[in-house]
Parts: sequence; C-alpha cells; structure tokens
Amino acid sequence: MKQNDQRRGISNDEKNHIRKKLLLHLREENTQIALQLAVLVAKIARIDYPKEWPELFSSLAQQLQSADMLASHRVFIVLFRTLKELSTKRLSSDQRTFQEIASQLFEYTWNLWKNDIHTILQSFSTISQSITMNSLVEQGHDLLLVCERWFLCLKIIRQLIISGYPSDTTTAQEVPLVKEVCPVLLNAIQSFLPYYSLFQERQVRLWDFTKRTCTKLMKALVAVQSKHPYSFGDQAILPAIVDFSLNKITNAEPTVSFFEQFLIQCMVLVKSVLECKEYRPSLTGRVINESEGSLSLEQRKKNISTAVAGILKTILPSDHVILLCNILIRRYFIFSAKDMDEWYQNPEQFHHDQDMVQWTDKLRPCAEALYIVLFENYKQILSPVVISILRDAMSSSPPLETEISSAMLLKDAAYSAAGHVYYELSSYLDFSDWFQGSLAIELSNNHPNMRILHRKIAFILGQWASEIKDDTRKQVYHALIRLLQDNDIAVKLAACRSLCYLVQDTNFSENEFFELLPACWNSCFKLMEEVQEFDSKVQVLNLISVLIDHVGDRISPYAHQLSNFFCKIWEESAGESLLQIQLLVALRNFVGSLGYQSSICYTMLLPILKSGIDVDSPDSLNLLEDSVLLLEATLSNAPSMMPQLLDFFPYLVVILERSFDHLQVATSIIEDYIISGGVEFLNRHASSLAKLLDGIVGNVNEKGLLSTLPVIDILVQCFPMEAPPLIAGVLQKLILICLSEEDDHNPSRTAVRASSAAILARVLVMNTNYFAQLASESSLAMGLQQAGLPINQNILLCLTDIWVDKIDNATVIQRKAYALALSVILTLRVPQVINKLDDILSVCTSVILGGTEEINEDDSGGDTTSSSALNNEAIGYGGFSVRDSRMRQIKDSDPIKQLSLENMLKENLKACAALHGDATFNAAISRIHPSAFAQLQQALKMV
Repeated sequence: MKQNDQRRGISNDEKNHIRKKLLLHLREENTQIALQLAVLVAKIARIDYPKEWPELFSSLAQQLQSADMLASHRVFIVLFRTLKELSTKRLSSDQRTFQEIASQLFEYTWNLWKNDIHTILQSFSTISQSITMNSLVEQGHDLLLVCERWFLCLKIIRQLIISGYPSDTTTAQEVPLVKEVCPVLLNAIQSFLPYYSLFQERQVRLWDFTKRTCTKLMKALVAVQSKHPYSFGDQAILPAIVDFSLNKITNAEPTVSFFEQFLIQCMVLVKSVLECKEYRPSLTGRVINESEGSLSLEQRKKNISTAVAGILKTILPSDHVILLCNILIRRYFIFSAKDMDEWYQNPEQFHHDQDMVQWTDKLRPCAEALYIVLFENYKQILSPVVISILRDAMSSSPPLETEISSAMLLKDAAYSAAGHVYYELSSYLDFSDWFQGSLAIELSNNHPNMRILHRKIAFILGQWASEIKDDTRKQVYHALIRLLQDNDIAVKLAACRSLCYLVQDTNFSENEFFELLPACWNSCFKLMEEVQEFDSKVQVLNLISVLIDHVGDRISPYAHQLSNFFCKIWEESAGESLLQIQLLVALRNFVGSLGYQSSICYTMLLPILKSGIDVDSPDSLNLLEDSVLLLEATLSNAPSMMPQLLDFFPYLVVILERSFDHLQVATSIIEDYIISGGVEFLNRHASSLAKLLDGIVGNVNEKGLLSTLPVIDILVQCFPMEAPPLIAGVLQKLILICLSEEDDHNPSRTAVRASSAAILARVLVMNTNYFAQLASESSLAMGLQQAGLPINQNILLCLTDIWVDKIDNATVIQRKAYALALSVILTLRVPQVINKLDDILSVCTSVILGGTEEINEDDSGGDTTSSSALNNEAIGYGGFSVRDSRMRQIKDSDPIKQLSLENMLKENLKACAALHGDATFNAAISRIHPSAFAQLQQALKMV
C-alpha cells in the first residue's frame, strides 16, 4: 500500500496544504526568494487553476488590501508571473478562463496604477526641485517599492489587454480598454521623459527606473497596436501616438537624442503602423453568396482600414514622409565617433551588431528597418529623394578622398539607403555606370580609412546582384575577392556575405569565376582562422558550401586543400554542434560535387561520418539528422562499395531501431547498400537487414511504407533466389496488407496495397517455387487468422483477385508484374484458376496492348513510389549523380521489364490447357466475350 502511495506521488491533501502555505509566505523580504516563490506559484497555477485551486486570485486580491507596501509589491510579483504563465495556454477553455480573470483584475490594477503614478510623479517633482538631489526624500525605500509595484502593474495591464481579449482582427469589434488605456500610457511617457536627463547625474536608481519605464511604456503601446490594430486605429489614439513618435524621431531634443532604447521603440511603433496589413485599404469587392454576418465583418474591416489610411495621410503628408526619410538617412544612418571606436576595437563584433537580423536591439539597424518599410509604402515619392541624396553625397565626397569627414560618412549612409531598396532604384540608376564611375574607383583606394566605404560597397554589390549585367559581372567578382582579402574583418565579412549572394544568383557564371577559385579558397580559409564569433564562422562556411555546390565537378583540383580545411575545422569545433551542423552541410555538397571521385576525401570524411551516425556520441542528438544525410550523399556518390562503408550499416540499424524519424533518408541508404554492396553486403548484413525490414513493415504508417516498399522490391530484384526466404516474415506481412481492409478511397493506402501486390507478383515470377512454399506456410495461416482475415480459398487465388482488382491503381511496371504473375498462375496446379481465366487474360491483354511503349520510355515515372525519387538529394552539378546511373541500370536490367509477356502468356496458355485438359480449357475460353477474345488474339498476334 505504501509503495502504491509513493507511485502516485503527492496526495491531494498534501497539494492543498502546499498551496495554502505558499500563499501565506508571499511577504518575503529577500527579493530573489520572493521571485522564486512567484515562479513556483505560477507553475502550480498552470496545472491546478481553476479546477484544483479556484480560490487563488481571490486569496491574492485579499492580500492586496493590506497597507503593507512590501506585501503588496510581492503579491503583484506573483500576479504578474501567474498571469504570464496562464496566458501561454492555448486551449479555448483556458483562454476563456483568462478572459474571466482579466475582467476581474483589470479595474483594481488599473486604478492602483493611476494612483501610483500620481504618487511617483509628485515625488519626482519634489526631488527634482531639491537643491542637491544627492539623496532620496524621506521614505525613499517606499518610493522605490511604489515604483516597482507600478512597473509590475504596467506589465499586468499589458498582459490583460493582450491576452485577456481576442484580437480585434478576428471580430473588427472595438476593445474598450485600448481606448481607455493607450492615451493614458502616452501621457505617462510625456510626464516621465523630462526626468530622464534630470536624474541622469544625481539619482541613478530613479534615472534607471525612468529609462526602463519610458521604454516599457512604448513597448506596451507597440504590443497593443500589434494585437488590436483596429481599436488602436481610433481617431483618439493613433494620431497622437504616431505623431508623438515621429516628433521624437525627427526632432533632435537633448532629452531624447541619447536615449537609444526609447528611440528604438518609437521607430518600432511607426514601422509597425506603416506595415500593418489591417491598415491597408481592401482591394477586394463584395463577396457574393456569403452570409450577412461575414459581409458585415468584412465591411467593418474595410471601413476601419479606409479611416486609418486617411489618418495616416494626415499625419504623414508627402513633405513629412520626405523629411522622415532625410532624417533617417542623414542622422541615424551616419556613423558616430562611438561607432567608429567600437569598429576599431572589435571589427567582427561591430559587423554583427549592425546586422539587421536583430534590428530591434540597435538604433541604426532599427532606423534602416523603418526606412525600408517607409520606402515600400511611399516608393514613388521617395525614389527621387534617395537618388538625390546619393548624388549629393557622391559629389561632396570624391572617390579618392581619404579623410573620415562628414561628407564621407554621409556617402556611406547614402550607400546604405541605396543598397536596401535596390529593387526600385534600378529604374533610376544604371548599376554599370555607378560601378565604373564611382564604386570601382573607391575600391582602388587602399587607404585604411576607406574601410568605411569598402564595407558598404561590399554590401551594395550583394544587394544589387540581380542588376549586375554580364559586362560588369567579372569585375564585380574580382572586386569582392579583393575585399575578401582586406585587412579589416568587418569588410571581409561583408564581402563574404555578398559573394554568397552573387554565387547563388541565377546569372552566376562559373566560367568567369573559375580563375578566382584559388584566391577565394585561400581567403576563406584565412578568414576562418581569424574570426572568433559563431555567426562569422557560419557565414564563411556557408560561402564555401555554396561555392562547392555551384562550381560542381570543377572542385576536384582543390579537393585535397578543402579536405584538410574541413578536417581542421571539425577538430577545432568539437563541442560546438551548431557549427558542426553547418560543416556537415558543406561536406554533403562537397561529396556531391566530387561525385564518383568522392573517395579521394574518405580519409577526412569517414571518421567524421562515423562519429556523426554513432547514437552514443555526445552530440548525436544535434548531429544525427545531418550525419544521416551525409551518409546518404556518401553512398550515392561512392564509386564502389568499400569495406569501410559496409561497416556503417550496423549504425543505421541502431538508428532505425531507436526511431523511424530518419526512415525516408534511411531507405535511400539501404537501396544504395543493396545495389552497390551486392553479394558482399548481403553476406555480411543479411540477418540485420531482414530484422530491420521486419521491424519497419507493420510498424510505420502509409508514408513510411511507401518509402520502404521500393527497397524490398529492389532487394528481391537483385537477389531473387536469396532474398525471399530471408525476408519471409516481411512477405507474409505484405500478403496481410494486400488481403486486409479496403482502401476507403485513401490514395496512400491504395498505393501501399498496389506496391505490396507488385512485390509479391515479382517474387512469384522470379522465384515461383519459393512463393508456392510461402503461400502454404502455417505461420501465414495463423497470421491471417489473428488478423481476422478468414480465407476460404487458396492464397494464390486471393492474390489473383488482388492483381486483377488493383490493375488500375498500379504504375506501368507494376501492371506488367501483375500480368506476368497472373500468367504464371495459369501453370500452377490450382484447379479453380480456370474459373478466373477470363479476368486473367483481360489483364494480360490490356498490359500487352497498352503498356509496352510506356515501359520502354527512359524515365523514372514507372515507379512513383521509389525511395530514390523521394530522396534524390545526391544530384551532381552535371544533373545526374552516380546514384542516378546505378538506378537507371537497375531499372533497365529488371527482369520484369525485359521479359516478354506476350511470349510467356502463349507458353503458359499451352501449359494451362495441358494441365486442366483441352475440354475444360476450351470451355473456359469459350466463355470469353467475343470482343475480348479478339483483343487477346491481337495481343498474341494470333489473327
């Protein structure tokens, strides 16, 4: 009994006791312990609320009545953590529960928040008017607690509005709280913002609070706009907030100019509004035959969109759009002295900090993101403006200028602007003229200060890749290779990325680039040694991988050099699984490009492959998927099946025994082992292969079977005498599949039954004696009985019905297999076969008359379920891989394809007549419809 209690875990009474005790100990003075308590309550609430803990929020609300500031603060920590946890639950019942919580909590929290802000602003005013401001006024600790409680209330209010109401994009109904809260939040920002500069020198804690508060208030507005755009688009909300944000961005107020995080949020809000799809007027007309409710919803959305578009037009007239564009480029795109110092101190870190992937973290990338959206919305207005800025900047800063002047920095900013919106400016600016007249000259200037422009030119060359014409392309390749050899890592990384874009461009010319390959490899290898950041290493590896993929078999002269590089990087990246994943991808491209020459890299490749497919290796969880793909590429391109490659098969068996996650790729690998490994593979791994296939068939769904059945088919084709006895259990399962329930109009199930039937047909044709033995096995009869499939006739007759029934669902080669099997059935001593003669001859006739030409076509369409078709990732640069050639040979040598159904049917009809007697045979023939008999004569050329 005691053991059963332990197995059940904590009893309900104990849980109830723990929950009550937790709520009694919330007034914890130690902040870290208080936070852990809050997290614990939230985790329990996620599971127990509301069914097991319905009194949670009423108990917390009761504790809030206390005048104890510390207790109140701690309760709000618990509230915030709990609400945050509950808001992530996605079931509709959980969301309804959260909406009920929001309706109960909002009013109290909102009123307390307004009272606290009044108290805080009064105290701030008093402190700012004091002479020294060196210390807080009396009860300073309580003020800080009020500040923190107010801050928690703000987070809770945001959570209640965001998660407590369904998005108005689904209902187009106003969320009243948005209209109530947003103007007050804006007013709070305006009230706190002056204290940012006042407290900066003397009140560090209050200054930090003010900084966090202004940023968090703007983030709250951004979140509300994103969740409830229609409500936010109200005339009382949107104009004031967007106008405020635009003013802060465009006006160089000392209060705000150094407040980067706040400016970032202002830009994020404006960007969010400009790219909001709900604010774009609908271009669709009235929907016919829709319900009235749906029509009214769409009409409401359209009305709001039209109204908001009008508001935005008022806030952002053309002159304001042009002003904002100018400000973004001329102020925010310009490098500051601090930026240049950061670049000098750590070029690599600087490069990644300026990356727009994390555009909400840094002011300049954020300004660039806003500029791109602004340009997209107003491209007709801004295209001439950007071109004008670009030309002014280029005329003010000559190409050979070397001083880091304001003119050079403006040109750098203008280059950024032109690079980001290349898709539109190409209509105004001819790239070849720009490159020859300015960019190429600037690239020839090797002064150290030119790194600023060199980095930006590298960026431009990548962005404008699609606009680079043939006559300029080779010069651009040379330019990027030179930039890849620059002394500054930031310039090199910019060139690395752009070179990748050019190689991937549809107009990439491998002939023009080929002579640059040695310099490119050496530059990449050197850069890989210089960089420290993970992102940098991935960037270099990506370029190497893309180059390998695109230059194809021309890679072979550099195979030894690349092998040494890959080996070195693999060893140095031990424990860095994310980097090793990128390396495995590069190796896959490397092997594919080498094709039949891939064995020259085995010294480097095989140890890496072995460690990657070993499920017991420390990094197997991260590396296994890409390692299995690399094994597939290795086998697909192997010139022959070497013993070392055969040694990898047991690893694949272990992988599939643990999980079928990699089944689709694994089936392709097994095919390669069967085709390339031949007899040696079967001698070494026959039992493992049989066990593996037996474990797959019957334990995977239709999709898994469709990947596996082609493997079984090829195994029987390659080893018709050895394979069937080896996989007897698998073949019995295929018989069960064929004789099981109907397809229920399920295409996948139909395909599985058709493919299974085709494999059994192949076995009957290629190893008739064994098939007769298989059909009479007692284990098969027992399996049919256990599956609830009582068979009242010979198994061969049941399969005859299947081959006749599934002929219309089969592929061309499967149809011929069916027909050949039915032809063989005629020669077996099964008396009832004569009764099915009409159906058998009908199938054979249709295959002879309709299928010959299609089978002889040189395509892969004859077997749509081939796992090679599903997993064809080993295609080399020339279009066909080593694997393709092998598969084509296998298909061409297939006995099913080569056998003459016409001749076999003629001979087997004679045998059938001899077996059953002429009288019985002729009687069966006479029952055939005259037109069908005429077609049979035509098929057998007996007319």
